[in-house]
Formats: sequence, structure tokens, C-alpha cells
Amino acid sequence: MSASGLRIKSPDLLVAESGTDLEGHGLKRTMGLFQLVCFGVGAIVGTGIFVGLSDTVAEAGPAVIVSFVLAAVTCVFTAFSFAELGGAIPVSGSSYSYAYATLGERTAFLVGWCLLLEYGVSVSAVSVGWGQYLNELLDSLVGWQLPTALSAPPGDGGIVNVPAVVVMLLAATLLVRGIRESARATAAMAVLKIGVLILFCAIAFTAFENGNLSPFAAQGVAGVTSGASVAFFSYIGFDAVTTAGEEVKNPRRNVPAAILICIGVVTVLYCLVALAAVGALSADDVADQPAALSLIVDRVTGSALGGGIIAFGAVVAIASVVLAVMYGQTRILMSMSRDGLIPRVFERISPKTSTPVRGTWIVAVVFAVPAAVVPLDVVMNLTTIGTLAVMAVVNVCVLVLRRTRPALPRRFRVPIFPVSPLLGIAFCLYLIYGTGPATWLQFAVFLAVGAVVYALYGRRHSRLGDVAPEAGADVAPKSVGGGG
Repeated sequence: MSASGLRIKSPDLLVAESGTDLEGHGLKRTMGLFQLVCFGVGAIVGTGIFVGLSDTVAEAGPAVIVSFVLAAVTCVFTAFSFAELGGAIPVSGSSYSYAYATLGERTAFLVGWCLLLEYGVSVSAVSVGWGQYLNELLDSLVGWQLPTALSAPPGDGGIVNVPAVVVMLLAATLLVRGIRESARATAAMAVLKIGVLILFCAIAFTAFENGNLSPFAAQGVAGVTSGASVAFFSYIGFDAVTTAGEEVKNPRRNVPAAILICIGVVTVLYCLVALAAVGALSADDVADQPAALSLIVDRVTGSALGGGIIAFGAVVAIASVVLAVMYGQTRILMSMSRDGLIPRVFERISPKTSTPVRGTWIVAVVFAVPAAVVPLDVVMNLTTIGTLAVMAVVNVCVLVLRRTRPALPRRFRVPIFPVSPLLGIAFCLYLIYGTGPATWLQFAVFLAVGAVVYALYGRRHSRLGDVAPEAGADVAPKSVGGGG
């Protein structure tokens, strides 16, 4: 491996850099634990459960509950690793920064490249589902819907998904106003959508029939595994908590706590929703229904009013995911830009709002394109495999950092080390296997493109490389840019 690939930036240097840029226009620490938990829930609960549930049921049948548990177990082991790293290295770069501190610059760049799938492409996938529930809501309120050609995913009757573009631009508008305003909006939306899902469970369980759970696993282990790979999309976003490391009060305590609370709350909620859904309506009826939760409530209550309430919750839920995930993407790009691996425009913080205004608008515009014209299933599968790959690397980072920096302060430590991160890696690889050969090939091409981008741009513009030509050198990079 070349020297550039072995350049490692120490955790101390990462933390020192993150406080403020040289112009004094740094990010502000305004988020407490409650806001951070709401931000995490806001990043997770959205399209995966409101839209993707029917796809999971199509793969696993009534065993969808097992699929959700399997996906949750994968997340729990990796959440332990994120919690330890988030407390030890409380910066905005999330897994990109963790990889830079342990595995070197080339791996860090490829992790950042994969995070374009988890955050950038996933925000496109999330936005695609927004139009489906928006139509459900409009239908229940005024008896009118947007034309399918302008609101449905391409490949599903749609041509250009206009609502997907609109929700991304609305999220960007709120994000550039400031993190305090964004955090308040996310907290309110998180509480609302949890309430809506609890309401769904309360209604659906009144029509629960044991017969709908039989045969429980008609597709066998293969169906459960494939379903878990699809269900995993519903959990994507919990690591967004770590992207807020520079804007959280007492991050070494609050970041690990928020991660574990988010995973616990969401897992219980998802399993209850999945059980209520297939218990109230047979798996065959739920499968491949784009707005399954509204359909179930309509059937149970015999009225469109209940479905309209669920649709409203979904519209809010998906919008909050777009907001939180777009936030995470801009902070990761900001970290990569600070290191010189991508253009400097992404690191510039507005002195007026303390947010990366230009970077936010670039992200919104660039990822609005796939949201408008790419089929949802293609986007979801690629997002899933990219996220699983990143999570596997995060578990590796914990193993490496324990060996290279055993004395580094850690407010949270992974339990049953090293078994927990090793199991995290194994579960990630198992779910990657479940995504299928076509997705593997797409991901391999995506990684190859990332390697070329690093070779042609990132390696040559690396700030650490400018001052640390020898492998493993650990010195401060040259100055970074300020406001704009």
C-alpha cells in the first residue's frame, strides 16, 4: 500500500480541528440529549417503515417480524461500536473520521464515498416515498391526487417525481437557517410520527387474527434473510447521531447515549408495527402496497379518516428523515473538505447562520435528480449495501483503535469485546449476501469509481499529505477556509 493510503490522522488532531475553523466561524454546540435522540429517531423512522414495510413482507411473509429483529441485531452490535467511537472521537465526520483515525486516508475516502449512498442516495430514496403518502393525504382531505406521472416513482407509473424534489428543497431551506431551528423542527416531527405509529398499532391490533400469521415462514430462511436485508433500510440513519458530534453539548456522554436509546426505541416500535400489520391484514394483502399502513387502517375502520391520519404522519415522518439525513450528508462532506479530499466549497461555514450553506444547497440539488427519475427499489438496494459496508468498517475501526490507542478516553466501551464488533462484522456481511448479485455488481462499480476519484483528486489535494509525506505521519494540516 502506498504512503498516501497509510496516512492516519490521530483522534486528538481530529478533535482539535473540529472546534472552529481559522476564521472563527465554527459550528455551535446547541443540541442536548433529548434533541439528539429526537434527531436520531427523525433520521431513522420514515420511508423504511411507512413505504418499505410492504417490500419486506413480500420477501418474508409473516416472518417479517424475524426479519426486523435480525436487522435490529445487526444494528445493535454496530451501534455499540458507533457509541464507543462517537464518545472517543466526537467530531462531525462520523465513520469517515473514524476510518481516517484507524485505517488510513484511502480507506477513509472510500468510506466517505460509501456514505454518499447512506446519506445522499438514501435521501433520494426517502424523498421518493413522500409523494405516495402525500397523495393519500390529499385524497382523504380534498378527494384529489397529484397525477401519477408527476408523483409516483419512475418505473411505477411515474415520469418525474415532483414531490420528491419539493421536500428536498424545503429541507435544505430549513437547514441553512441554523441547527437550532432544524433541531426543534426535527424534535417536533419525531414525537408526532412516533405517536402516529402507536396509533396505527392500537387500531390494527383490534383486527388481529392469528390465522394471518400462518404459514409463518413460507419462504424459509432465504425469505427471512432477504427480508432482513430489505428491513435494514428501515434502520438506516441511527449513525446520523454521530454526524452531530460538533454541535452537541457534552458529546462524549450524549452521543453514545443517544445512539443506544434510538436503536432501542425504534426496534420495539418496528416489531410492533410489523406484527400489527400482518396480523390485521394477511401478508399477501400487505405485500407490494406502497402505502400499506393507510390501507390497513382504512380496512379496519371502514373509513378514509384513519388512513388520512396515518398518511399525515407519514408525510411528516418522511420529511423529517429528509431533513436529518441531508444534515448528516453535509457534515460528512464538510469533514472531507477540511481534509482536502473533496473541493473546499463544502467546508465553508456561513458566519451568519453557522451552517454550511453552499454545501447544503449543492447536496439538495444534486440528489434531487435521482429522487426525481430513479426507481425506488434500485436506490434502496444500493443504499443498503453501501451502509452495511460502512458499518462493517466501523466495527473494524473499534478493533484497531483499541489496539493502537488503548488509553484514549472512552465514556462508553463496547461490551464483550472483541466478540461484539466481530459479530457486527459477521451480521453486516450476512445481510450484504442477502442483497443479491445484481446489487453486489452495482456496488463494486461504485467503489471502483470512488477509487479512481481518490487517485485523481483526493490523494493529490490531501492536506495531510502536503504536510505528512511519510506514511503514518501525525501532524496538523495546513489552514482551512472560513465563511462564505
